[in-house]
Amino acid sequence: MKTLVAYFSATGTTGVVATELAKAINADVYDIVPEVPYTNDDLNWRDKSSRSSVEMKDDTSRPAIGSDKIENMDQYDVIFLGGPIWWYKLSHIINTFLDSYDMSGKTIVLFATSGGSGLGNSVEALEDSAPGARIVEGAVLNGTKTAEELKKFAEKFL
Repeated sequence: MKTLVAYFSATGTTGVVATELAKAINADVYDIVPEVPYTNDDLNWRDKSSRSSVEMKDDTSRPAIGSDKIENMDQYDVIFLGGPIWWYKLSHIINTFLDSYDMSGKTIVLFATSGGSGLGNSVEALEDSAPGARIVEGAVLNGTKTAEELKKFAEKFL
């Protein structure tokens, strides 16, 4: 069974957790890079007209991803999929990622970093983007986690 850790990280926080998780469980890692990077102004959740606020208000929003695609998604059985929590769910670029591949038969384990909330309704918000996949709520992985803690988290799903 081959495992992938795929993540979106607007500020680098989720990226640190994702790369450490991939190392801890000996998984491949994939950085979901937006075609247009997010600026600090884009991420200002207090501004209702900021890019992230506008995207998250529209459930059909699918921010474009850069051109690097995973060549053989079929090789992965379990995908740990993470990103920041924006407005009580994973950001819509995670939907863009899922929409880009056939996820049938895969187990997708969600993880996140968050300034104050849990995964909220992330599972429900992603289900239409991954028909045939089993999406499960993993955990919010804030702060510094040891390799042992990350491995223990992941083993529940492997």
